[in-house]
Amino acid sequence: MDAMTSTLVVIEVYDNPMQAEIAKSILDSAGIFCVLNDEYMSAIYSVGAFPMRLMVRSEDAEGAIQLLRNENY
Repeated sequence: MDAMTSTLVVIEVYDNPMQAEIAKSILDSAGIFCVLNDEYMSAIYSVGAFPMRLMVRSEDAEGAIQLLRNENY
């Protein structure tokens, strides 16, 4: 399955845009497809009003979670 047909699942929720971007960067650098959902809502509303959801393909979820834990993130 490719990223266009895979089911995306939420692996983490962030109130802080900087933390969300760092986590996304860690996964991107490991070659794990990921997206931040509601990434730009804090530009419209106050930070934390719409937490950002870090999403990966369902088949990558366990590995992504473990990678972020190993990075102490």
